[in-house]
Formats: sequence, C-alpha cells, structure tokens
Amino acid sequence: MEWFAQLLQLVLHLDAHLLEFANDHGRWIYALLFLIIFCETGLVVTPFLPGDSLLFVAGALAGAGALDINVMVVALIIAAILGDSLNFGIGRWIGPRVFRFEDSWLFRRRYLDAANAFYQRHGGKTIVIARFVPIVRTYAPFVGGAAGMDYRRFLGFNVIGAVLWIALLSYAGYFFGGLTVVKNNLTLVILGIIALSLMPAVIEYLRGRRAAN
Repeated sequence: MEWFAQLLQLVLHLDAHLLEFANDHGRWIYALLFLIIFCETGLVVTPFLPGDSLLFVAGALAGAGALDINVMVVALIIAAILGDSLNFGIGRWIGPRVFRFEDSWLFRRRYLDAANAFYQRHGGKTIVIARFVPIVRTYAPFVGGAAGMDYRRFLGFNVIGAVLWIALLSYAGYFFGGLTVVKNNLTLVILGIIALSLMPAVIEYLRGRRAAN
C-alpha cells in the first residue's frame, strides 16, 4: 500500500507540490493541471487522482499570484469537457459488455455499479451532479456512453457540469484560500472538501441499503 500512502501525501500537501512545480517549471503548471483533470475525468482507470482538492488549491495559488486564475479556469473547463467526452466515447464503444467485467487491478466493478445506480436514479443530470462526487465523476460519463445516451444531450450536461465544477471550486480557492485561517489549516480544509464531496455517494449508498432491506 506504499502507493496509497504516497498518493495521500500528494493530496494532503498539494499546495507545496503545485507551488514547487510552478516555481520550477513556470507555465508548464497549466499543462500539468490540464493533464490531471483530463485523466481524472476521461479515464476509468484513474479515479484516484485529486479533483476537488486540486481545484481549490490551484485556485488558492492563483490568489497568491502563482497562476492566472482566468486562464487556469478556461483551460481546466476544456480539459473536463474533453475528458468526459473521451470517457463517454469509450463507454459507447465498449457498450453493455462492460457490465460483465470483473475486478482487476485497473478496474473496480463496484465503482461502475455505484455510478450506474446513480445514473439510473438521476438520469441525464447525473453528468452534472457527478462532477462534484469523486469516483462517480470518473465513471458517470462512461456509464452514459455504455447506456446509449444521446451524445448531443450528454454534451449539454457535460458543458454545464464542467463550468460549474471548475469555476466554483477554483474561484472558491482564489477568494478564500488566502485567508489566514484557511492557510493555517489547509490540510483540514482539503479533508473537509473530500468529505463533503463524498457525502452524495454515501447518501446514495445508504438509500440503496435501506431500499434493499
């Protein structure tokens, strides 16, 4: 589980890692952020990448002058839209066969089942809602494609969800990340963001358990 410990350290100290990268590589920080958001939303094998916390911390760094907040937001909205579109296309290509897949080191069937249950409950607006739910965010467009959702309808939800998700969390970091109480307790803030973003999935799970009983 060494990789998990390293990932946890990365997530909890995103501010230091991103600032170090920005200082060492300048504008390449935008490419790094673009790649992370694109992969987190576009590949079902990378749901573990930071999403919400990354956006907040990147926004906070922009507030400190390390990044241009508007350039960052536009770039990451494009990354999120492209990522979901790729994921949808993969799901459409694989089709219903994906629901027969079993667990592997790259693929977790329970994540797919959770996203599918979320999709069945909320329909097309799942694509928007899921933007704010880790793991479900990665699997929802994949499920939408596998379920045969019309791409034009999907694209509308995709764009709305990307704009809301990227803008809200990035500008929240930009405007509030510089507050002393936030800077002094950034690890707790990141954990709080993760906990809040997981709440919809927890509620959905509990509802499913209650309905099964």
